[in-house]
Amino acid sequence: MGNFVVLISNRGSNLEAMCNAGLIGCISCVISNNPNAMGLEFAKTSGVTTKIIDNKNYISREVFDEELSKTIDLFSPQLIVLAGFMRILSSGFVNKYKNKIINIHPSLLPSFVGANAQKQAFNTRVKVTGATAHYVTDRLDHGPIIAQGIIPVTQHLSPESLASEILRLEHTMYPFVIKKILTGDVEINTDNSVTTQKHDGDNIQLGEFFNYIFY
Repeated sequence: MGNFVVLISNRGSNLEAMCNAGLIGCISCVISNNPNAMGLEFAKTSGVTTKIIDNKNYISREVFDEELSKTIDLFSPQLIVLAGFMRILSSGFVNKYKNKIINIHPSLLPSFVGANAQKQAFNTRVKVTGATAHYVTDRLDHGPIIAQGIIPVTQHLSPESLASEILRLEHTMYPFVIKKILTGDVEINTDNSVTTQKHDGDNIQLGEFFNYIFY
Protein backbone atom coordinates (compact mmCIF):
# COMPACT_ATOMS: atom_id res chain seq x y z
CA MET A 1 0.00 0.00 0.00
CA GLY A 2 0.93 3.64 -0.39
CA ASN A 3 1.45 6.29 2.25
CA PHE A 4 -0.64 9.11 3.64
CA VAL A 5 -0.51 12.06 6.00
CA VAL A 6 -3.17 12.76 8.63
CA LEU A 7 -4.37 16.24 9.60
CA ILE A 8 -5.86 16.64 13.07
CA SER A 9 -6.90 19.42 15.43
CA ASN A 10 -7.90 17.66 18.64
CA ARG A 11 -8.10 14.16 20.12
CA GLY A 12 -7.56 12.22 16.92
CA SER A 13 -9.78 9.23 17.69
CA ASN A 14 -10.01 8.36 14.00
CA LEU A 15 -6.21 8.45 13.86
CA GLU A 16 -6.11 5.87 16.64
CA ALA A 17 -8.65 3.75 14.75
CA MET A 18 -6.44 3.84 11.65
CA CYS A 19 -3.47 2.62 13.64
CA ASN A 20 -5.51 -0.14 15.30
CA ALA A 21 -6.67 -1.23 11.83
CA GLY A 22 -3.09 -1.88 10.72
CA LEU A 23 -2.44 1.36 8.86
CA ILE A 24 0.22 2.75 11.17
CA GLY A 25 3.02 1.78 8.81
CA CYS A 26 1.41 3.80 6.02
CA ILE A 27 1.19 7.05 8.01
CA SER A 28 4.12 9.26 7.00
CA CYS A 29 3.22 12.14 9.30
CA VAL A 30 0.53 13.52 11.58
CA ILE A 31 0.13 17.28 11.25
CA SER A 32 -1.86 19.46 13.65
CA ASN A 33 -2.78 23.12 13.60
CA ASN A 34 -3.28 22.88 17.38
CA PRO A 35 -0.08 22.41 19.41
CA ASN A 36 -2.14 20.97 22.29
CA ALA A 37 -3.99 18.36 20.26
CA MET A 38 -4.17 15.08 22.19
CA GLY A 39 -3.71 13.12 19.00
CA LEU A 40 -0.15 14.38 18.75
CA GLU A 41 0.82 12.51 21.91
CA PHE A 42 -0.78 9.32 20.64
CA ALA A 43 1.13 9.64 17.37
CA LYS A 44 4.43 10.24 19.14
CA THR A 45 4.03 7.26 21.47
CA SER A 46 3.13 5.16 18.41
CA GLY A 47 6.35 6.16 16.67
CA VAL A 48 4.69 8.32 14.00
CA THR A 49 6.36 11.54 12.87
CA THR A 50 4.47 14.66 13.97
CA LYS A 51 4.50 18.28 12.86
CA ILE A 52 2.79 21.33 14.36
CA ILE A 53 1.72 24.24 12.17
CA ASP A 54 -0.13 26.59 14.49
CA ASN A 55 -2.63 28.56 12.43
CA LYS A 56 -2.47 31.39 14.97
CA ASN A 57 1.02 32.19 13.70
CA TYR A 58 -0.15 33.00 10.16
CA ILE A 59 -1.82 36.16 8.95
CA SER A 60 -4.28 34.49 6.58
CA ARG A 61 -5.78 31.16 5.63
CA GLU A 62 -3.80 31.19 2.39
CA VAL A 63 -0.47 31.75 4.12
CA PHE A 64 -1.20 28.96 6.58
CA ASP A 65 -2.21 26.63 3.77
CA GLU A 66 0.99 27.43 1.90
CA GLU A 67 3.06 26.34 4.88
CA LEU A 68 0.88 23.28 5.35
CA SER A 69 1.41 22.37 1.70
CA LYS A 70 5.19 22.70 2.00
CA THR A 71 5.18 20.34 4.97
CA ILE A 72 2.94 17.80 3.28
CA ASP A 73 5.10 17.78 0.17
CA LEU A 74 8.10 16.68 2.23
CA PHE A 75 6.42 13.28 2.53
CA SER A 76 5.08 12.88 -1.03
CA PRO A 77 1.86 11.25 0.20
CA GLN A 78 -0.54 9.30 -1.96
CA LEU A 79 -3.38 10.62 0.19
CA ILE A 80 -4.17 13.41 2.66
CA VAL A 81 -6.60 12.27 5.36
CA LEU A 82 -8.58 14.77 7.42
CA ALA A 83 -9.36 13.36 10.86
CA GLY A 84 -11.10 16.04 12.89
CA PHE A 85 -9.14 18.81 11.20
CA MET A 86 -11.04 21.94 12.19
CA ARG A 87 -9.91 24.22 9.40
CA ILE A 88 -11.62 25.10 6.14
CA LEU A 89 -8.98 24.67 3.47
CA SER A 90 -8.53 27.33 0.79
CA SER A 91 -9.50 26.71 -2.82
CA GLY A 92 -5.85 26.92 -3.88
CA PHE A 93 -4.86 24.16 -1.46
CA VAL A 94 -7.76 21.88 -2.36
CA ASN A 95 -7.21 22.32 -6.09
CA LYS A 96 -3.49 21.57 -5.76
CA TYR A 97 -4.33 18.20 -4.21
CA LYS A 98 -7.44 17.47 -6.25
CA ASN A 99 -8.75 13.95 -5.62
CA LYS A 100 -6.06 13.36 -2.98
CA ILE A 101 -7.82 14.75 0.13
CA ILE A 102 -10.52 12.78 1.95
CA ASN A 103 -12.72 13.50 4.94
CA ILE A 104 -15.36 11.72 6.98
CA HIS A 105 -18.48 13.66 7.94
CA PRO A 106 -21.02 12.58 10.60
CA SER A 107 -24.13 12.59 8.39
CA LEU A 108 -25.46 11.10 5.19
CA LEU A 109 -24.33 13.84 2.83
CA PRO A 110 -25.65 15.93 1.23
CA SER A 111 -27.88 16.19 4.32
CA PHE A 112 -26.68 18.14 7.37
CA VAL A 113 -23.49 19.76 6.19
CA GLY A 114 -21.26 21.79 8.48
CA ALA A 115 -21.02 21.70 12.27
CA ASN A 116 -23.24 19.77 14.69
CA ALA A 117 -24.51 17.40 11.99
CA GLN A 118 -25.50 14.78 14.57
CA LYS A 119 -27.63 17.27 16.50
CA GLN A 120 -29.19 18.51 13.26
CA ALA A 121 -30.23 14.95 12.37
CA PHE A 122 -31.57 14.28 15.87
CA ASN A 123 -33.60 17.48 16.02
CA THR A 124 -35.02 16.94 12.54
CA ARG A 125 -36.08 13.42 13.59
CA VAL A 126 -35.03 11.80 10.35
CA LYS A 127 -35.30 8.01 10.42
CA VAL A 128 -31.64 7.36 9.61
CA THR A 129 -28.35 9.22 9.55
CA GLY A 130 -24.77 8.02 9.60
CA ALA A 131 -21.36 8.96 8.22
CA THR A 132 -19.98 9.77 4.79
CA ALA A 133 -16.43 9.31 3.53
CA HIS A 134 -15.86 11.71 0.65
CA TYR A 135 -13.25 13.51 -1.37
CA VAL A 136 -12.69 17.13 -0.38
CA THR A 137 -13.46 19.97 -2.78
CA ASP A 138 -13.64 23.71 -2.30
CA ARG A 139 -17.35 23.38 -1.54
CA LEU A 140 -17.82 22.43 2.10
CA ASP A 141 -18.96 18.81 2.60
CA HIS A 142 -19.98 18.38 -1.05
CA GLY A 143 -17.14 16.34 -2.58
CA PRO A 144 -17.60 13.01 -4.40
CA ILE A 145 -18.95 10.36 -2.02
CA ILE A 146 -16.86 7.22 -1.56
CA ALA A 147 -18.97 5.33 0.98
CA GLN A 148 -21.65 5.82 3.60
CA GLY A 149 -22.64 4.02 6.76
CA ILE A 150 -26.21 4.11 8.09
CA ILE A 151 -27.48 4.35 11.67
CA PRO A 152 -31.11 4.61 12.87
CA VAL A 153 -31.92 7.86 14.65
CA THR A 154 -35.16 7.01 16.43
CA GLN A 155 -33.59 4.54 18.89
CA HIS A 156 -31.48 7.32 20.43
CA LEU A 157 -32.66 9.45 23.34
CA SER A 158 -30.14 12.26 22.89
CA PRO A 159 -27.89 13.86 20.28
CA GLU A 160 -24.93 12.77 22.39
CA SER A 161 -25.76 9.06 22.20
CA LEU A 162 -26.32 9.38 18.46
CA ALA A 163 -22.99 11.16 18.03
CA SER A 164 -21.24 8.42 20.00
CA GLU A 165 -22.60 5.69 17.76
CA ILE A 166 -21.74 7.61 14.60
CA LEU A 167 -18.19 7.94 15.87
CA ARG A 168 -17.99 4.17 16.41
CA LEU A 169 -19.14 3.77 12.83
CA GLU A 170 -16.43 6.15 11.61
CA HIS A 171 -13.75 4.18 13.45
CA THR A 172 -14.60 1.08 11.44
CA MET A 173 -15.52 2.64 8.13
CA TYR A 174 -12.76 5.23 7.64
CA PRO A 175 -9.77 2.84 7.86
CA PHE A 176 -11.54 0.47 5.46
CA VAL A 177 -12.04 3.28 2.94
CA ILE A 178 -8.42 4.42 3.28
CA LYS A 179 -7.18 0.90 2.54
CA LYS A 180 -9.40 0.79 -0.53
CA ILE A 181 -7.90 4.01 -1.87
CA LEU A 182 -4.29 3.07 -1.11
CA THR A 183 -4.68 -0.23 -2.94
CA GLY A 184 -6.11 1.48 -6.01
CA ASP A 185 -9.64 0.13 -5.62
CA VAL A 186 -11.33 3.55 -5.70
CA GLU A 187 -11.70 5.53 -8.92
CA ILE A 188 -13.21 8.95 -9.56
CA ASN A 189 -15.06 9.05 -12.87
CA THR A 190 -15.23 11.99 -15.27
CA ASP A 191 -18.68 12.91 -13.89
CA ASN A 192 -17.21 13.04 -10.34
CA SER A 193 -18.99 9.85 -9.32
CA VAL A 194 -16.90 7.25 -7.48
CA THR A 195 -16.49 3.61 -8.42
CA THR A 196 -15.17 1.19 -5.81
CA GLN A 197 -13.74 -2.15 -6.85
CA LYS A 198 -15.18 -4.96 -4.76
CA HIS A 199 -13.38 -8.14 -3.77
CA ASP A 200 -14.37 -11.30 -1.96
CA GLY A 201 -14.70 -10.44 1.70
CA ASP A 202 -15.60 -6.78 1.23
CA ASN A 203 -19.17 -7.36 2.33
CA ILE A 204 -18.28 -9.01 5.61
CA GLN A 205 -20.11 -7.82 8.70
CA LEU A 206 -18.24 -4.67 9.71
CA GLY A 207 -20.41 -4.06 12.73
CA GLU A 208 -23.95 -4.91 13.69
CA PHE A 209 -24.73 -1.27 14.31
CA PHE A 210 -24.55 -0.12 10.73
CA ASN A 211 -24.97 -1.00 7.09
CA TYR A 212 -22.17 -0.22 4.69
CA ILE A 213 -22.72 1.22 1.24
CA PHE A 214 -20.16 1.40 -1.55
CA TYR A 215 -20.59 3.82 -4.45
